[in-house]
Amino acid sequence: MKVLFVLTSHDQLGDTGEKTGFWIEEFAAPYYLLKDKGVSITLASPKGGQPPIDPSSDKPDAQTSATERFHKDEETKEALSKTVKLASVNQEGYDAVFYPGGHGPLWDLAEDKDSIALIEDFIKNDKIVAAVCHAPAIFKNTKNVDGTPLVNGKKVTGFTNSEEEAVQLTSIVPFLVEDMLKANGGIYSKAGDWASYAVEDGLLITGQNPASSELVAEYLLKRLK
Repeated sequence: MKVLFVLTSHDQLGDTGEKTGFWIEEFAAPYYLLKDKGVSITLASPKGGQPPIDPSSDKPDAQTSATERFHKDEETKEALSKTVKLASVNQEGYDAVFYPGGHGPLWDLAEDKDSIALIEDFIKNDKIVAAVCHAPAIFKNTKNVDGTPLVNGKKVTGFTNSEEEAVQLTSIVPFLVEDMLKANGGIYSKAGDWASYAVEDGLLITGQNPASSELVAEYLLKRLK
């Protein structure tokens, strides 16, 4: 079993002067759940090299058993520092692709031509695309073969408008994940703010927030077996 992880390379939180990136929990929890079950994982990002970590995901109140394991895991940190360039990978040789969230993907992966083509290629080859929290932003510009939005008519979830409002970034982000998924014809659903919630429909698996990252990985693992 082989899974490609695609992380953001974007580190600027709009025009605020503050930093963003990927959310550690949303990388670490799925990474270890899959790795511990024997899944081979390749890490990629648009720019390659070290993807930026969202500083907020490194604060004490954001820590989980998975993030604590990550901080002690020099081998994984080394691998993370050497992500391959997204343009150099394709769906061949992988069983699925997983996108961790954090606010970064709203700026780069949502618009990245290599990411868009990669997702569409995974789907064309009947392979799973999974994304959690802000990472469903990757479906903003992805299309089916007939030109309709990839999520059109599909059950999906992602970071909610109310969760974005709670972190006071509604006016900072380029778009709201919930609104975009609905606009693209997705059958959007959600649980309460910060509750663990994931949805699968066909080849798509999506999770609502950081607390949902491990659940998305569990759904993915079941499909890989």
